[in-house]
Amino acid sequence: MNKSPSVSSEGSLPPPPDDDDDDSSSACSDELLGSQSRRWLADLLTGEDPASNYAANGDVTLGRDGLFVDFHFPLGELEMKTGVKWKRPTELCTSPQFTVDGASRLDVRQGKLSDCWLLSAIASLAVHPALLEKVVPLGQTFQDGYNGCFVFRFWQYGQWEDVRIDDLLPTSHNDLIFLSSPEKHEFWSSLLEKAYAKLKGGYRALDMGFPHEAMVDMTGGVAEVLSVALLPRDLPAFIRQLLAKGALINCANTLGPLESRNELGIMFRHAYSLTAVEKVQTTYGPVDLVRILNPWGNTEWEGPWSDLRGPEWNTVSPEEQQRLDRVRREDGEFWMSVSDFRQNFVTMEVCHLTDLCEPASASVQPWACALHHGTWVPRVSAGGPPQGGWFWQNPQFDFVLSQMDYGSDDSPNSCFFILALMQKYHRRRGITLSIALHIYPAPHKDKHLSPQDLSGLRPALCSSHYSSRREVVLRGTLPPGRYVIIPSTAEPNQQGSFLLRVLTERVAAASPAQRSVTRDLSSVKAPHFPHQAALPSPKSMKLLFKKHCNKRGFCKPHHLHSLLTETIQGGVLAGSEKYLALEHCKSLVVLMDSQGIAQLNWQGFQSLWDKIRMWTDIFMVYDKNKTQHLEYEEVGPALKAAGIVVDDLIMQLVGLRYTEPDMTISYPGFLYLVMKLESMIHKFHAYDMVGMGSISLNYRQWLHMTIYN
Repeated sequence: MNKSPSVSSEGSLPPPPDDDDDDSSSACSDELLGSQSRRWLADLLTGEDPASNYAANGDVTLGRDGLFVDFHFPLGELEMKTGVKWKRPTELCTSPQFTVDGASRLDVRQGKLSDCWLLSAIASLAVHPALLEKVVPLGQTFQDGYNGCFVFRFWQYGQWEDVRIDDLLPTSHNDLIFLSSPEKHEFWSSLLEKAYAKLKGGYRALDMGFPHEAMVDMTGGVAEVLSVALLPRDLPAFIRQLLAKGALINCANTLGPLESRNELGIMFRHAYSLTAVEKVQTTYGPVDLVRILNPWGNTEWEGPWSDLRGPEWNTVSPEEQQRLDRVRREDGEFWMSVSDFRQNFVTMEVCHLTDLCEPASASVQPWACALHHGTWVPRVSAGGPPQGGWFWQNPQFDFVLSQMDYGSDDSPNSCFFILALMQKYHRRRGITLSIALHIYPAPHKDKHLSPQDLSGLRPALCSSHYSSRREVVLRGTLPPGRYVIIPSTAEPNQQGSFLLRVLTERVAAASPAQRSVTRDLSSVKAPHFPHQAALPSPKSMKLLFKKHCNKRGFCKPHHLHSLLTETIQGGVLAGSEKYLALEHCKSLVVLMDSQGIAQLNWQGFQSLWDKIRMWTDIFMVYDKNKTQHLEYEEVGPALKAAGIVVDDLIMQLVGLRYTEPDMTISYPGFLYLVMKLESMIHKFHAYDMVGMGSISLNYRQWLHMTIYN
């Protein structure tokens, strides 16, 4: 739900609420809105013409006091609690500043939101001013030229996108609820958090996540998750090498309950930033230390070398302590020995910078990077895994490694590289595939590997397993030579798009491999999408949405029930609509709803419709006898085609819970089942911060997850 009725950038006015929206006034109560939104709501309720109070100025909509109001920022339950008021920094202090003495890693204090993963990424980013300025354009101010509008930039699938927000921030008792700076007059970090929330779908979308995803979105780098136990023996040298290339590093201990502490003060399942490694001179000889930052701004390490209880600092000269910028206070930043780091942290998330990123500093030498966009198209370029017989149909990329790329004394004849395969828009569209990378020696130059080629080749390197993460990373060394990279999905004929990034020391030589023409291309049929015979065209769907949504442009469950009923009646699945229940539609809306308002706008409905089209294709393919029902034995393969693999126990539960009396699943029932499984899997991964396969929930989180689905 928007914080007030929507206003477009052109200044057009929203229609008044329709009669069935009995919650329209209570959801936007005066208690919950800032001064600008209260005025807008008052204009609507009193019947005055808002056009006299709000006007378009270029791309922004200005209030009557000349300040920008972002009517497109998504609101959810976190911001709609009683007592929450939206206020501008100018209402919170007399002289707000965008930055105070520049932006630094210490300007980040976590609020009442489990987004330490994001805050640790921001803190890591702040170590590199040039990188930070790419995301947080400096020169923005609350003084000259201030109009309430701030702009931030985030990297999304190969390009930088501007995100514009107003500076209305959620507060309680005049204090910021979410991220804040220890300096009460400084607001860059709070506004950055709000901009990222807008990019992801609201503050609620930031509640639990992966630090490496945030680091990628803020740098355009390549992130990988490493196990601390498997890091090289000479860990200081390894970390120095990463930092020398500008890498951003976060770490976590995943072996205890969420954000509880071990006996030495390290929080479990909590993201920290690793910002430096230093060889410190003591009276007993040199010691390797790492610098860690807790984004909470407090709760530090209490073991050896701690800020307040570390007698080890007495062996270090004042000059050496000054060189390290050591501060003796609980500000969230602390030093610890490398050996203690190994014992108290389990995972390390590294974001590698590339030459396509803004340079971190003149001393940093990032990776050379080649970018390639690609798609998996069913029956054309979606061949699935190597075992299926159609692996050769996947997109292929020639990959050339030269001896110049890597100058290691240990491996003089090897080239070091990193490959990163990212599936596009999987969070925004709610479509998650399991993906992997394989590298084969290339027997031919610039030629697509055929089934015959692959039958006699073993991969030189490959992913250990198919992963549903947004991005899978494959690092390794190979002798100089020519290779072929094949990105694939765990199942054939799964539709999706991807970004492949190839990182090498100096020159990233990779290009799409050319398919050899071995048959008449006229015999190659265009991809067949069965949903086209069952569902209206995109243009017709937009008209149907306008017909069935309410006057404010939102689709509630009963609207969706009417819309889908009319939709199904017009295609080859006609008759299936009798199995469509209002309860199905409630679940479809709620499971797609990222704002906690049980209704979808046009953009939200488009995301749902993309899923329905894809799942309709799958349903019609696996409905072998064309009964408009899936037999029980057809359900498992159909779920696999949708990217969902379940065991026998789950399939038994599906049979008990989601089938008709004859043990079949109707078309509407299949849509509901896949949506439910996808949603619950997505929620699990959101709480499984570092991919350990287990999560910890408190009582309230458990109730919220199970009740609102």
